[in-house]
Amino acid sequence: MSIADRVRNPALNTKIMSAEAAAELIPAGANVGMSGFTGAGYPKAVPQALARRIERLHAAGEAFRIGLWTGASTAPELDGALAKAHGIEMRLPYQSDPVVRQQINTGQMQYTDIHLSHVAQLAWFGFLGHLDVAVVEVAGILPDGRLIPSSSVGNNNTWLDQADKIILEVNTLQNPGLEGMHDIYYGTRLPPHRLPIPLTGPGDRIGETYLRCDPAKVIAVVHTHQPDRNSAFAAPDDTSQRIAGHIIEFLQHEVKRGRLPADLLPLQSGVGNIANAVLAGLNEGPFNNLTAYTEVLQDGMLDMLRSGKLSMASATALSFSPGALADFNANIDFYRQRIVLRPQEISNHPELVRRLGVIAMNAMIEADLYGNVNSTHVMGSNIMNGIGGSGDFARNAYLSFFMTPSVAKDGAISCIVPMVSHVDHTEHDVEVLVTEQGLADLRGLSPTQRARLIIEQCAHPDFRPALRDYFERSQRGASGRHTPHLLNEALSWHARYVETGHMLPDAGREKRLHLA
Repeated sequence: MSIADRVRNPALNTKIMSAEAAAELIPAGANVGMSGFTGAGYPKAVPQALARRIERLHAAGEAFRIGLWTGASTAPELDGALAKAHGIEMRLPYQSDPVVRQQINTGQMQYTDIHLSHVAQLAWFGFLGHLDVAVVEVAGILPDGRLIPSSSVGNNNTWLDQADKIILEVNTLQNPGLEGMHDIYYGTRLPPHRLPIPLTGPGDRIGETYLRCDPAKVIAVVHTHQPDRNSAFAAPDDTSQRIAGHIIEFLQHEVKRGRLPADLLPLQSGVGNIANAVLAGLNEGPFNNLTAYTEVLQDGMLDMLRSGKLSMASATALSFSPGALADFNANIDFYRQRIVLRPQEISNHPELVRRLGVIAMNAMIEADLYGNVNSTHVMGSNIMNGIGGSGDFARNAYLSFFMTPSVAKDGAISCIVPMVSHVDHTEHDVEVLVTEQGLADLRGLSPTQRARLIIEQCAHPDFRPALRDYFERSQRGASGRHTPHLLNEALSWHARYVETGHMLPDAGREKRLHLA
């Protein structure tokens, strides 16, 4: 399909230009809102052209940096290219690029890590500053100027409304069958005029099929024909399968106890190999007629839609491996009846998560004895990616799971620690912790009851003695007994790894190595 077939608005057809020409229209110091959510639907050509322009300007001694706002993470053609050119002053709300991460952690780039449901409203409130330019990928432009959204929605409706100027990338490689899969809700109002969002089921359609766009604000239309970042997922290993097994067994127990219906409640799953393994387990499991209300649709949910285990899935983005993408494109008419793509302020909306009773399953870096979870920082100071939407779901879910292997770095690091080095999700938002060792149901327990359960159910056997010892001594030596901590010692676990490369004390480490 040619660009003429995709750009059907006569006025916008006259604004078709090269990516290089469009990049020249972005001023230094601008806040630029770009599309993209977890490697889907991001602009591919303009960011790279802008990066080349920045490199030329820097070589000539001219300063040029922008503020970069997106829906979530993007890909090397966007985040990576602009970071390598040292062109990003401020990044928000989420990232996963190694160059961006390195520059954030060395202080070369500012970064604001935000709950994904909050981004659009913060932009509308004016709390983030002024949005100068929007660069948004779309699958096509209608004669009246409305836009066919691409493989993600994210914050695109907000960027298009808020920005002074708009650059559209029309990607002819995106399947035209995406048309009709989206539900763009424009009913959000600012306080004190907010109204209830009229959504009561994952498959409800409450908005419009297309993105609105004022053609007068469009300063450039760029043709691209490039794929999204379609990364393959690792096959489920023994660790992830054991985590999945614990979760499925727990859900079966909840059904038997009458605390969940037989077809469960809408599922939310974070991105990654463990999450995909849990979905694979559910696809083989005893539950039928499932639904999903989540951020990102991965391979696992596509498999469940195809098998019939999942009847409907609501998300804001698609993130498929190459094989899953081929299946999606070949059977897009089937999937369009079962998938709804929404703005992230709706897909992640706390009120809707609570109303629907979502079962939230998210990954973590580490958890402590009392159930506080760190999902963003390594050793307390170095950002990994960001909080993403995990907080949107965890605090408001019917059930909130956090999952991780019990150890990292070939067993040198325990993912269950006395005190997390950074808190993203407090103990008040964490109901169930799961590792390959077991599952700890923390609902209704006091802090000390939680600690005993987490050590015995979730910690790796190599680290249990040291954790038990810390907990017992903290009960004797802490200033209080409700949430006992030996503060100087609690964080020394992380310091010990920095100094020695292993969290275990020397005696414990020597014993472990001897046993190995």
